[in-house]
Amino acid sequence: MLVERRRSIASQATTILAERIRSQTYAPGSRLPSESELAVELGVSRATVRSALARLAAEGMVLRKQGDGTYVNARLENLPTTLDGLWNFLRLIEFSGRAPSIRVLSRTVRPATEGEMEALALEEEEPVFFLQRVFYADNTPAILASNAIPLAALRLPPEQCDGQLPIDQLIMSCCDAQIAYDIFDIGAVLPDAEARAALALAEERPLLHLRQVFYDRQNEPLLCGSSLYDDKLLGLRLVQSWA
Repeated sequence: MLVERRRSIASQATTILAERIRSQTYAPGSRLPSESELAVELGVSRATVRSALARLAAEGMVLRKQGDGTYVNARLENLPTTLDGLWNFLRLIEFSGRAPSIRVLSRTVRPATEGEMEALALEEEEPVFFLQRVFYADNTPAILASNAIPLAALRLPPEQCDGQLPIDQLIMSCCDAQIAYDIFDIGAVLPDAEARAALALAEERPLLHLRQVFYDRQNEPLLCGSSLYDDKLLGLRLVQSWA
């Protein structure tokens, strides 16, 4: 049995199938196994599989053809990411066909900034664990990511938090918590000299600026982040379902 019982079974089945589509285990345009075959493989009921496929169809990842089966949306072939994968930078880089890696620039404990206090509902000068990293695509700097986590939320000493982990695994490892969702704003900014140096930019040009707050299932903020994204290196193309 591939699914666990902690989350809803339909949600887990959806996650498994979505990951197979993103990794192209199920190639763009290909026909998925039948509901019966998937039910046996995943160890769930056909109704659960049907629910999972309906969710994927609502997200535009699959197309359901009556009397013929379910197909991976062929237009996903050149789609670097979807909205729910935008904050998983390692996976985003992998989906672009490049090899991801991380270099940790800074890991410090400092008082929260005004913006961090507002985002994380912290008291004035309450300490945060600040982690700044560069994500590389084929050894080329692509994303400068900065995150602030309330120090009180850590279950490990800051020096034991693994900066090589994607953000969801980092929070699970360091805070024993799970990200349920995030809210982000996307804009464009001119990076300062420090950011340009970190991303090895030869010219001054605008970069995408992602500002995010991540929440748990109780709607409590877990961490916030600010990332500079080189969209010339990593194209950003998203799918949004209107069905």
